[in-house]
Amino acid sequence: MIKALDSLSRLKTLLNGVSIGDEGLKLVLNDFEDEESSACQFSCSAKLHTEGMKPIKMLVVDEAAQLKECESTIPLQLSGLRHAVLIGDERQLPAMVQSQISEKAEFGRSLFERLVILGHEKHLLNMQYRMHPSISLFPNKEFYGGLIQNASTVKERNYQKRFLQGKMYGPYSFINLAHGEEQFNDDCSTRNLVEVAVVSELVASLFKGFTKARKGMSVGIISPYKAQVYAIQEKIGKTYSAYSDFAVNIRSVDGFQGGEEDVIIFSTVRCNANGKIGFLSNRQRVNVALTRARYCLWILGNGATLVNSYSIWKKLVTDAKERGCFYNAEDDKSLSKAIVDALVNVNSLLFRNARWKFCFSDDFRKSILKVRNEARQEVISLLAKLSSGWRQYPEERNIVVRHGTPPVQLEQYRVNDQLHLIWTVDIIKENSNHTQILKAWDVLPLPDLPKLARRLDDVFGNYTVDKMNRCKHRCIEGYASLYFNSSRFWYYTSTEFGCSNEMATVFRWCCRA
Repeated sequence: MIKALDSLSRLKTLLNGVSIGDEGLKLVLNDFEDEESSACQFSCSAKLHTEGMKPIKMLVVDEAAQLKECESTIPLQLSGLRHAVLIGDERQLPAMVQSQISEKAEFGRSLFERLVILGHEKHLLNMQYRMHPSISLFPNKEFYGGLIQNASTVKERNYQKRFLQGKMYGPYSFINLAHGEEQFNDDCSTRNLVEVAVVSELVASLFKGFTKARKGMSVGIISPYKAQVYAIQEKIGKTYSAYSDFAVNIRSVDGFQGGEEDVIIFSTVRCNANGKIGFLSNRQRVNVALTRARYCLWILGNGATLVNSYSIWKKLVTDAKERGCFYNAEDDKSLSKAIVDALVNVNSLLFRNARWKFCFSDDFRKSILKVRNEARQEVISLLAKLSSGWRQYPEERNIVVRHGTPPVQLEQYRVNDQLHLIWTVDIIKENSNHTQILKAWDVLPLPDLPKLARRLDDVFGNYTVDKMNRCKHRCIEGYASLYFNSSRFWYYTSTEFGCSNEMATVFRWCCRA
């Protein structure tokens, strides 16, 4: 238990500055100056009933909307209590309830919310002192009917801070990630490793700016999913923990309620074709996430998924577009590189149905960053299909044969009218076993192909005849091409690949060739 005169004095000043009609409340607040005051957490509020405690005439409950109704009864039963003031926001997150049965019974509902539902008069603290006006605009309109005013301090010019260069990094932005990879862990929580990579890149860029300016900065990273929080924490680790003036806090939405940071990066995670976003659509959760930033709020998400959810997120994305605050992550070079690196990672969900491992040359990585977003999407789609065993029909394929020693076949797949994906079958050695993989060499226009082919002549010129022969093995299951692994040659069966006994025999024959 601590003295709380200072806190109550600030509360009095705050409430006296609000235009409210209840003069009785103001009269009660005037009694603060002569009263002995104490404060405690609700978890230990039973101590207020301790024998010998001075009678308490007035009870002030902060964050009252986060308090279960049953918990409120403990201090409200104090003898001699004359007044109770509940301060909270029922439009933000209520108390957390683990049991689904209890949640359905509304066990987590607060006394504050019940009184609001019953129509009791409430007084709106209608001045916000935290957010840049560009940040407060949407939540004010969507959750508070436009009744919240921006304090003069947040409208001043020095509240407009530019931490990174570029229009994308203004006070309020929705940064669209067209290629995410939503995945679920064993606890049914969701993560998106592409968004993890982008978050990491943004924090790294902010840190570079911090090292130049040497001005203190706090960065908050929020996600509604624990799996995403853990993935970001694992990615960033303790990289910035030694810098006291550069604070990075990574928490769930629930963990951030009541908190604030200079810059907030909100990772929405969800990315699917049918617009399923789960509890991300919860308006209270969205309200909390959107109102934690002082100077900059950058929202990461798949715009198409969020629009197709037909939830509050459709309104948010539409609003961002109308205000000119909607940006594509691929338009930023550093973010584009982070996205591509995450997508072509062999552990990426891009290859979740892969029968083939993929390897990427330095030329391919450089080229994929330069092509337009639409073409990049086509390339990524081709890579995913190739890794699953899909191949073009013979009449559609274009194979360039290099008649060297040994001869080399370059597969040439059309991406669009200008670009082609060039790839080959290659061999890697793992634990004394030889395994076929696919190697993407480049994405380029046809006039540049001869130059690449000459370079590859030098590469394959160093291969032994035995290694080249291993590259040439071809095994087919239906319309799918299967890779060859020397260690599993005797163990391939018809049930292993779902093919006929005749096809399994052909497969074994191919491996022996």
